[in-house]
Parts: sequence; structure tokens; C-alpha cells
Amino acid sequence: MFARRTGWNLTTNRYTEAINAHRRSGREFLDLTASNPTTIGLSYRPEEWLRALAQPRSLTYEPVAKGLLSAREAVAEYYVKKGSAVSPEDFVLTTSTSEAYSFVFRLLCDPGDVVLVPIPSYPLFDFLGDLNDIRLLPYELLYDHGWQVDFGSLRSAIENAGAPGGRCRAVLVVHPNNPTGSFLKARELEELNRLCREHAIAIVADEVFLDYSLLSDAPISFSSNNDVLTFTLSGLSKVSALPQMKLGWIAATGPGDLKTDALGRLEVIADTYLSVNTPIQLAARAMLDERHSIQPQLARRIRQNLKVLDAALQSSSVCERLSLEGGWYSVLRVPALLSDEELAISLLQGTGVLLQPGHFYNFPGVGYLIVSLITPSEEFADGIGRALGFFENQARL
Repeated sequence: MFARRTGWNLTTNRYTEAINAHRRSGREFLDLTASNPTTIGLSYRPEEWLRALAQPRSLTYEPVAKGLLSAREAVAEYYVKKGSAVSPEDFVLTTSTSEAYSFVFRLLCDPGDVVLVPIPSYPLFDFLGDLNDIRLLPYELLYDHGWQVDFGSLRSAIENAGAPGGRCRAVLVVHPNNPTGSFLKARELEELNRLCREHAIAIVADEVFLDYSLLSDAPISFSSNNDVLTFTLSGLSKVSALPQMKLGWIAATGPGDLKTDALGRLEVIADTYLSVNTPIQLAARAMLDERHSIQPQLARRIRQNLKVLDAALQSSSVCERLSLEGGWYSVLRVPALLSDEELAISLLQGTGVLLQPGHFYNFPGVGYLIVSLITPSEEFADGIGRALGFFENQARL
């Protein structure tokens, strides 16, 4: 009765079962996997954007396929401040970054076509691939005193994309990567552009964590890339820590005629759905302005927790964190005594501390756990101390 694309295994995994059982037991629970910024004690300025949501113009429906010009102008100004000269006409608004992915996949791919995705990376891509009838092929990020693209793996993935059918249509870049926190470097972008020109494929760049850099120099934004057809995705969810407001966008850049054709086709896709609601579009500028208050709070929290983590790791003989350049998460290398899922479950049951297993993000081996750096600082310090103590004890057994 149901489509094959929805034939997922819906059985609750052991990790989730363990979390549910722990919560039901009423035992202490230190959640170091925080991803929802609205629940971690940040100070918002709701009066500003609630006032913006109450505009009388919201009562009038203006069906503009690419999004209201005033909203696109606000998003364009956000990029101008990053040094990207992107016109408001180069944007298409969506309800989320996930919807933006679907729009771009529908634009570029026929059923069975291939998009290349990095590993490690966010598990949402598997579901987006299924729902858009495309195949995902991985290319590897290598770790050696920092993360880098394995271009040999990328070239091999491009060459293998044609079997058993379909074409390679795009390379997906997460910048910075979730969860590795690694940015693509300028020299890597040059090589990526060369490969994409050679094989006539597009770049899809996810920049939702771009503003949360730990580097001394501002990282590049793909919205400045005009060498090949490029789609840069982001939204309010991370930029202003407002996931409930549901506004994302696509910035299209690249060679003139190709970009124009892409935007024309995207406009038809967007017009088919007309998904972005008017009040959010009218409030877009106020919502984006919220970043000036929220981002410094998150940056302080991230740096403070990272300092606590590094201090705790100095006394650990068995754990380390991998190099980090940005984003909200840190990757911990821990003793590979069990699978990552079993390690996370054992940690929860033994200490009440919750971390995420690395295999959720397609890490190539075992011994990786993911910790959120936006966790409230007191809870973070307590949880990290317990977790590192747990692994020290396990290593002695």
C-alpha cells in the first residue's frame, strides 16, 4: 500500500529505548546532546519580533513565489555584511533548510540521479534522499591534525555515480560540517570548483552554522562562489537561533545564464508550493536582527564549554577531542571498547550522562561520541567530568 521510498525501519533503536527507560525511572539525567536553542536558557528579545509579527499587512495575502522582496532584501543584506554581493533576486525563500534541499534536489535531479554527500555528516540526508528519489553516494572527510576533503574519494564517487544508472548532479558541502565542525578551505574550494566544472555538476552548500566560527579569520561563504553553479542554504533556525519561526533560503550563484535558468526553474517549484507564510516574511528583518543578541550568547557558551572540556581532557589518559573550527558540537575520541551505541548506553546507565553515538553521523569506525557545546554550562561541566571518569574506569577494567 505504501511507497517504497518510505520503507524505513521504524523500530525504536536501543539508544532511544535506553533514553526512554532512563527518563521513566526518574534517575538523574544530564543531557549533553542539546540541539534546540530555545530550551537552553538564552535571553531573547521577543518584544521586537512579536511586534514585527503583528503587522496589519499580514492580513493580506501576497503570493510571491520567490518570497516577498522585503524579506529577500533582509537576507541579502545579511550576506553583504559577510562580503558577498548577492542580489535579492538571487534568493528563493523556503520554510526550512530541509525544504530548501528538496527544492534544489528537484531542480537538479531526475529519479535515480546521484548527489555526493560527505561522511561523517548529518543523518537527515538519508531521508531527504529517499523522499526526493535520488541516490546518495558518500565521499570521505579525512582526519589528520584537522579535517580535510579526501579528493581521491570524491573523484571515485563521481566516477561510480553512473552505475547502475543515473548521473552525478551535485556535491553537497556542509560548511562547517555537522558534527566535525570543519570548514572547507580556500584551496579545497578551488579543487572542488575544478572537479565540478570538469563533470558539469553543481555545489549545494549548507551554511547553517557559518556564523559560529572559532577561527581568527572569517570563513568563506559559498554565496560568493561564481565559478560553478552553487546553491547556498541557511535559515533562521541557526542564524538567529529561532527554529520555530520556520524561514530558510536558497542563494543561487554561478555563471550568468546558468544561474538565471536555475532561478527561473526554482521560482516555478516555489510557486507550486507557496509554503512560506506572510507574517514570517514581513518579520524577517526583525528575526535576522535577533542574531546580534543571540549569537554572542551562544559564542560565549561554546567557548566556555570548550575551555571546560579541554581542561578536563588534560587529566584524561584515554580520551581526546578532535580538532574543531566552528559549529555547536565537539567530537570525542573515546576507548573503542564497544560499539558507539553501546558506549553511549553504558555511559547513560552508569552515570546519567547522555552523549550521541558517532555512528549516527556515519563515522568510519568506533570510539566516537558527540557532545553539544551549547549545553548549559553547569550541566556541561558536571556531565563531562562524569563521562571522562567513566571512560577512565572502563579502560582500567
